[in-house]
Amino acid sequence: MKLTSHEEYGLRCLIRLGQKGPSGKLTIPEISNAEGISEAYAGKLLRMLRLGGFVVAARGMGGYSLAHPASRIILSDVMAVLGGRLFEGNFCETHPGQLKSCVRLADCSVRVLWRALQEAVDDVLSKTTLQDLLFTEQQMISWVESLGEFTPPVPRQ
Repeated sequence: MKLTSHEEYGLRCLIRLGQKGPSGKLTIPEISNAEGISEAYAGKLLRMLRLGGFVVAARGMGGYSLAHPASRIILSDVMAVLGGRLFEGNFCETHPGQLKSCVRLADCSVRVLWRALQEAVDDVLSKTTLQDLLFTEQQMISWVESLGEFTPPVPRQ
């Protein structure tokens, strides 16, 4: 499983805006240059983030700013706008291989693993705000360690 470039660079655009503070603004060229991505791609990501309600476009002099304080922007919501989840509940129905339905539909240990992994990811992302991503790398390591061990839920049938 991989994070998409939308998720990675979209978060980087948000972090860049978060670093500017509550009333800070940045233009597409400024964000593009700072993050090493094309202006077209930065514009596309910022449009997605604007439609998702995370940033606002400023009129007049132009630029983008956060729509809410960084402490109120939850990463699970951002990731849903930028790319979605690693595992969706209907995965087995939509990936049966060459058959009409998956041969493991009734008894699948892999599905249990993917579901537990998705729930762990959901748990961490729902506890993480954009404000948390404004930490230094060392501060973020400490914050992640403070989350403790994730205990997978009991498998559902």
